[in-house]
Amino acid sequence: MTLIVSKTRLRGNVKLSGAKNSSLRLLAASLLTEDTLHLTNFPNGLLDIEIHLKMLTALGKVVKTESDTATISVGEEKIKTQLIWDERSIRNTLLILGALTARYGEGRVPLPGGCKLGERKYDLHVMLLEKLGATVWEEGDYLCAKANKGRLQANEIHLPLRSTGATENTIIAASLASGKTTLFNPHIRPEIMDLIDMLSKMGAKIKVFGQKCIEIEGVETLSGTSHAVIPDNMEALTWAIGSVITNGEVEIENFPYEHLEVPLVYLRESGMKFYRGESSLIVKGGTPYPVEISTGPYPGINSDMQPLFAVYGAMSQGETKIVDLRFPGRYAYAEELAKIGVSSRVEGDMLVINGGNPIKAGVVRALDLRAGIALLLAGMTSDEQITIEDDWQIYRGYENLELKLANLK
Repeated sequence: MTLIVSKTRLRGNVKLSGAKNSSLRLLAASLLTEDTLHLTNFPNGLLDIEIHLKMLTALGKVVKTESDTATISVGEEKIKTQLIWDERSIRNTLLILGALTARYGEGRVPLPGGCKLGERKYDLHVMLLEKLGATVWEEGDYLCAKANKGRLQANEIHLPLRSTGATENTIIAASLASGKTTLFNPHIRPEIMDLIDMLSKMGAKIKVFGQKCIEIEGVETLSGTSHAVIPDNMEALTWAIGSVITNGEVEIENFPYEHLEVPLVYLRESGMKFYRGESSLIVKGGTPYPVEISTGPYPGINSDMQPLFAVYGAMSQGETKIVDLRFPGRYAYAEELAKIGVSSRVEGDMLVINGGNPIKAGVVRALDLRAGIALLLAGMTSDEQITIEDDWQIYRGYENLELKLANLK
């Protein structure tokens, strides 16, 4: 599949979809209950969401979707603890494993897929499940776990780094474990709080003590609930940066300003002009200036954001410097940007971009979701035509993209 991109000036209104990274976690958590879960502001159109819903169906859940809602329930079929799967896998299978082991005492899922971000492994997930009293092993292309005492047992878990996925999996698995689990050095970010919010509505007992620790008191069962997914902050940042570099003017509805305060400080200091509405952000086009950022835990600039900042810097006159402390190998997209005129070099763990060169015609490949959207943004500034191969990567995380772009022209 390919996507053809040409010069575009983004103008108008766009409404954000529900957050991909939150929605996937909520779907995994649906395995913790046999009651019905009703999700609103839900991004049914995302490829990764479609994959996850199919996985839930394969496990025996009954899934119904309509517009921006999803209802997950249990039918007459008993829930399976083995996810037999021969389609594309996603990284969320690790959370499915945690949920299955917590609810049924065992689980077997495909090894995780998704974006290959440097040395991104799953040792922390194995560690936390073992800490909670499970035996974890690999069988071919599958990862398996079994609770040694039939039910997971609470424990103290110390994360060596602030991992979003490991924090989420600990919360999910410990919610039904026997006793009180304390997770030290968690990564507290909006998607984590959204998961905790929904689980609390379901009857989970979770206390958050800032970035210090999270306490999870395991319960016997969890009930169903209704929950609205938070807006996607990555989509919000995409439209904001797109508005500036295309010299447009976009009002971004349902904008999660409180989730993006730090990135917006950097962008405002680097030339972005924006105005807050009651529940929106109006971003006016202008002249971007070079940026110097390093990624870090929330509320800082997360690793997903740095390809967007790279394109922003490429449109400026001067030198932009980016250091990704979490995934230092995540600069492969710069080689794709180079094919269409972006000058850059890697110095140690730092990406240096020489901005100001016009984007030229070329054929590039979306190596992952965020790299793909960075190429799309760059292509919208070009007087020439850009072809993006493997464009399916972009649709993993951007719902109704073509419709939204058409409405912004």
